[in-house]
Amino acid sequence: MPDPSCVSSHQHHPGEQGPAEDHAPSGEDLAALLTRVLDQAGMTQKELANKAGVSYPTLNSWIKRTRGTSRVSPETLRSIAAAVSASGVKLTPREIFQAAGRPVPGPTDAEREARLLKLFRQLPEDKQRDLVKYAEAALRLSHTSPA
Repeated sequence: MPDPSCVSSHQHHPGEQGPAEDHAPSGEDLAALLTRVLDQAGMTQKELANKAGVSYPTLNSWIKRTRGTSRVSPETLRSIAAAVSASGVKLTPREIFQAAGRPVPGPTDAEREARLLKLFRQLPEDKQRDLVKYAEAALRLSHTSPA
C-alpha cells in the first residue's frame, strides 16, 4: 500500500471546473485559436459552426474548454480551417491540428490514395483485414507519439 503522505493528485475545489483536456504542447490551444480567428474574421460562433458543419453547442464547448478535442475528427478540423480561410483569415490545417494537440496528417494526395486503394483491392480478404489493423495501429501510435 502506498504511503498516503507520498501520494499526490490534482484536485479541484468544490464547484471549480478545470479545462476539459487536450491543450497544445506550446502556443495556442484550440480554444484560443478559435477565439482569435473568430475575432479576426468578424464571425460569430454560430456562423462558423454553420459554415464548418459543426453543431453550435459543440463548437461553443471547445471554445469554453468544457469539452476535450482528442476525438475531433480530422475532417472536422479541416472543415473549420476551410470555413475560416473562406472568410479571409488564413488558417492552415497544420495550425488547427497543432492547436488541438493532434498529430498533423500529411497532405492528401489523390494519386497516392488511388494507388493504395488499387493495391488494397488486389489483396486477399485476410490480407486486407491485416492491412486495416496495421493502419489503425499506426494511427493510434501517431496519436500517442510526440511530434
